[in-house]
Amino acid sequence: MGELIGLIIALIIIGVVAWAARQLIGLIPMEGWIAQVINVLIIVVLVLGIVFYVLVPLLGMVGGQVGRLPSIR
Repeated sequence: MGELIGLIIALIIIGVVAWAARQLIGLIPMEGWIAQVINVLIIVVLVLGIVFYVLVPLLGMVGGQVGRLPSIR
């Protein structure tokens, strides 16, 4: 149960950081295409953070085999 709470907290932290980054980027005067590229990069980093810090551990709790290499015996 503690791992699930940790994952929820990780999602909240990732969301707050992404929101703050988008707010700060909005305050900087720049051309539209540069702002769009930065927004796409923020989304990519957000998705990678969710995959590596939330989905992989969650699948590891469910299946127990995610992220492990099969042993050759």
